[in-house]
Amino acid sequence: MPGFSNAARPPTSVADPRYRVELTASFLACLDGIEAFLLEADAGLAYDALLAELRTTVIPNLQRFPRIGRRYLDNPPQSAEALAQLATLPAGAADALREYLHGDYLMLYTASEANATVDLLSIRHHRQLSFDFARLWPGN
Repeated sequence: MPGFSNAARPPTSVADPRYRVELTASFLACLDGIEAFLLEADAGLAYDALLAELRTTVIPNLQRFPRIGRRYLDNPPQSAEALAQLATLPAGAADALREYLHGDYLMLYTASEANATVDLLSIRHHRQLSFDFARLWPGN
């Protein structure tokens, strides 16, 4: 190819991590919720598989391809509750939100070029309810 020279670039491995992936407190809390959900469904081994997939597939993918997920606002929420929550975010923060679908799980994350960091914010199993109705209406 004209203008392309292998000598101009130092050799790099395609597996070299470029971004650091951070698990936020909310992400870890969501993992606890998934564990409880799967244990209640008598599927505890699925939680072990999820942790293994996070380590071997999801985190390496996000390290190398931080924009692998689609922009969250490409399919904006329609509920008044979700729109109200988005309105509480700092200016521009909602534009940074991305979704990553892996198997039965949907993850919400941000990728920051400034500090080369991916922050995993939330994770849900597709069969989990979006709201904790038991907590919203105790005693029912």
